[in-house]
Amino acid sequence: MICPSTPRLSTGKKTTMMRIEKPILRIGFVPLTDCAPLVVAQEMGFFTEEGLTVDLVREGSWAGIRDKVAYGVFDAAQMLAPMPIATTLGIAGVRKPTITALSLDLNGNAITVSNTLYEQMGEALPQMVQDRKLSAKALKKVIDHRKAQGKDKLTFGIVFPTSMHNYELRYWMASAGIDPDHDVNLIVVPPPQMVSFLKDKQLDGYCVGEPWNTVATLSKVGRTVITGYEIWNNSPEKVLGVNSDWADRNPNTHFALIRAVLRACDWIEKQEDCKPVVELLACEKYVGALPEIIGLTMCGKYQFELGKHPELMPDFNVFGRFAATFPWRSHAIWFVTQMKRWGQVPEDWDERMIAEATYRPEIYRAAASELGINFPTQDYKAEGKHDQPWTLYSDDRDALTMGSDVWMDGQVFDPAKPAEYLARLRQGRGGVTSGKL
Repeated sequence: MICPSTPRLSTGKKTTMMRIEKPILRIGFVPLTDCAPLVVAQEMGFFTEEGLTVDLVREGSWAGIRDKVAYGVFDAAQMLAPMPIATTLGIAGVRKPTITALSLDLNGNAITVSNTLYEQMGEALPQMVQDRKLSAKALKKVIDHRKAQGKDKLTFGIVFPTSMHNYELRYWMASAGIDPDHDVNLIVVPPPQMVSFLKDKQLDGYCVGEPWNTVATLSKVGRTVITGYEIWNNSPEKVLGVNSDWADRNPNTHFALIRAVLRACDWIEKQEDCKPVVELLACEKYVGALPEIIGLTMCGKYQFELGKHPELMPDFNVFGRFAATFPWRSHAIWFVTQMKRWGQVPEDWDERMIAEATYRPEIYRAAASELGINFPTQDYKAEGKHDQPWTLYSDDRDALTMGSDVWMDGQVFDPAKPAEYLARLRQGRGGVTSGKL
């Protein structure tokens, strides 16, 4: 599909009077539907109106994103939400202080398995077909049966060791008593390659963002067993990340960048018709998948089974509502608890200190205030208490409608008590030092 060669809505007028220290930027992204805010900011002229000339660069892997931002090849990038933390701490790679002041979206992932494994899971626990939250228990039965027969471990793909995908997959498995580090093999596979790995039987399943779950279903290669939303309603997914020293050297540029992408998220949220965004994402230089594939989840539907009507899932992708763009420090604390749970960082590292160093809501609030976008006045919130939309009140701002935030296993996370939360989880790996992934 051919994309427009020039921004569609640019007025040619800058909306900022600030001196932009670095007006020409290279920004990296991975071909997934949740790169939409960057694509819209480019194609609808928001970057231009904020005084920025942006080269959006498609990158094939999250390791490439991390390294190219760390070494200055990219000025900024779409990042996995835990990536600023992991890069700051030097987990599984380069160590470079990295920050985010903007979340790009909530939700967007799913777990897909091969047709063969899906059939085995359905035979082991037929109720799984009607209740996807039982899918992990079905997998546990398959794994136990394979062990008894002396068969090799199943292999699952993740997009990166410090990703929401990894933590979601592990959470789902652990909820049924599966130890992801011993009962299965986990390997890193770039998102666009997941379907081919599944087809070639190099994987038995994977956790990835869209459109690579829908592609597997429509290609008759695999079946989705559960979505990330069903594991944790309205979980954090991607952020806009930059090096901390880059932000210090270019504060006005960073601020203009936040404004442009925040305007894009707001624009996406306000569209009654999802088709314009879908058509942009379908362009080869962005996601490069068919519009009818991208359009399913981007328009609030999910194709669980070929030949049947897709299910309504209006919150599968959330770009603006529910304070989706706000960089909650409580989300950062949750990521550190998962890093501790799976042995990626030492147990005595201070979650709150790490959150405050990497997630920067004060920058977000300044940008949102200028744009007239409402925002939370607190940096932390509990998760798991609301199974319906709820209202977040503050003393000096309008109330915000928030989305449900429950986990599949009913856990509640209090960011003020991360150690207690971690102790309740079933599959901890305390005492393992950083680097032993």
